[in-house]
Amino acid sequence: MQVLSAGTVVLNLEMYDDRICKDTFACQTYKSFNKEFLSSKYEDKFIKKLFEENKKNTLFRDKENNILIKIVKE
Repeated sequence: MQVLSAGTVVLNLEMYDDRICKDTFACQTYKSFNKEFLSSKYEDKFIKKLFEENKKNTLFRDKENNILIKIVKE
């Protein structure tokens, strides 16, 4: 998965069943990923489940935490 900001890749991620890894080969648990990048209130595998949805386009908004996740699958 690539994370974009203003059309520029800012982060590459690989998701596994028990961890998520950044392109720097640094892996962490989903719980610590949520705490660092999203919200510690989210369930552990929230981001993995969001990407595994069988939809071409997904839009998730969390106004309380100012988080917008837009997923476009080709």
